[in-house]
Amino acid sequence: MKIRDIMTKDVELVSPDTALIEAARRMREADTGFLPVGENDRLVGTVTDRDITVRCVAEGADPNTAKVRDAMTDELVYAFDDMDATEVAQIMNDHAVRRLPVLNRDKRLVGVVSLGDIAAEADDDDVVGQTEEGIAQSPPNN
Repeated sequence: MKIRDIMTKDVELVSPDTALIEAARRMREADTGFLPVGENDRLVGTVTDRDITVRCVAEGADPNTAKVRDAMTDELVYAFDDMDATEVAQIMNDHAVRRLPVLNRDKRLVGVVSLGDIAAEADDDDVVGQTEEGIAQSPPNN
C-alpha cells in the first residue's frame, strides 16, 4: 500500500516565525500534536506539542513571544508519497518517530502520515508491531 493512499492530506503548515502560542492553538484546532514547519514553500522542520513543552516552556520561555524556530526539530525526516507503507514504517523505526511529513517527488509537502494511519490500513501487522516496539525503546523525538 502506498503512503499517498493512507496519509492525511489536509495538513496544517506553520512558519518558523509563528509564536509558539499560535502553533499550540493550531494544534488544538486541528486535534494534532504535530505540525510541519515551512518557509518559502519548503519544509524546514517539524514541531510537536512535546517540543513546545520540553524545549521552551519547561526552560522558562514565554510562549507568547518564543517562536516555532525555538522549539522545532530541524532534522528533516520525511517520506515520499509513492513509498510503500512498509518502507515508511522502517523510516519511523529508524528515527524513532510516530509521525512523518509526506512529500511528493518535487519535495513539496502533500500530507502527514502517522504510525496509527499505517496500523489502521497496512496489511502487515508485524511491521507495525516492530516499529512501535522500536519507537518505544528509543527516546521520544515527536
